Amino acid sequence: MKIIVCIKQVPNTNEVRINNETGTLIRDGVESIINPDDMNALEEALRIKDSRDDVHVTVITMGPSQADSALREALAMGVDEAILISDRAFAGSDTWATATVLASAIKKMDGYDIIFCGRQAIDGDTAQVGPEIAEFLDIPQITYVKALKVEDDKVIATRAYEEGSFIIACKMPVLLTAIKELNEPRFMDLRLIYKAYSPDADYKIWTADDIEVDRTQIGVKNSPTKVYKTFVPVKEFNGKQITGNPKDVAAKCVEEIDQLNIL
Repeated sequence: MKIIVCIKQVPNTNEVRINNETGTLIRDGVESIINPDDMNALEEALRIKDSRDDVHVTVITMGPSQADSALREALAMGVDEAILISDRAFAGSDTWATATVLASAIKKMDGYDIIFCGRQAIDGDTAQVGPEIAEFLDIPQITYVKALKVEDDKVIATRAYEEGSFIIACKMPVLLTAIKELNEPRFMDLRLIYKAYSPDADYKIWTADDIEVDRTQIGVKNSPTKVYKTFVPVKEFNGKQITGNPKDVAAKCVEEIDQLNIL
């Protein structure tokens, strides 16, 4: 069985800073991590590998050269192969263009049974790339997976939705997007860390030429969606602080609420 896991390196912060001139995220000085939902996808792939003898797990990521740190972490967790897809031609790609690149890279690989993605990335929150990859590859998809079984040539997934969940059985190949309820990601294996973080760590680098991607469908100029404006919401505090002894504070609160016609 061959499993591919798509991961993304994202800023490890909720305090996003924006470059007012370019409208892009300021990443300088901000720690980067593997996107949390992608960690659940990676963990599930490794659990399948732990339970079977015939599983090969490949992890791929698209990004600049520093994204190799995400691949090294995945290698230290136990994946068999890691691929960095990196080229200046990919810069500024929206979800459509990103999925185009990843799907082209997957087509270059020697087959697959399951493709795992995280539900969404914390720096974009679109939840679009995984489903778009499935569409480009013309394979079925199950999103928001919170429980999974693999039986013979099919998967049985519990898919979460707003009011509960339902169970879907699907033959492979299939693309699955993971949510945090699926599992608890493992730590890196001490036995694998040294090899994964050594200068000669075994991971591949593919460029646009290597994956034979259509260059008219990638990069910022060819992305069908454009960011008109990006900004950080201004946090305003419009409350009123009331001080005094508990009895007076309670009376004043009731008075204020009454004036607002809430009671």
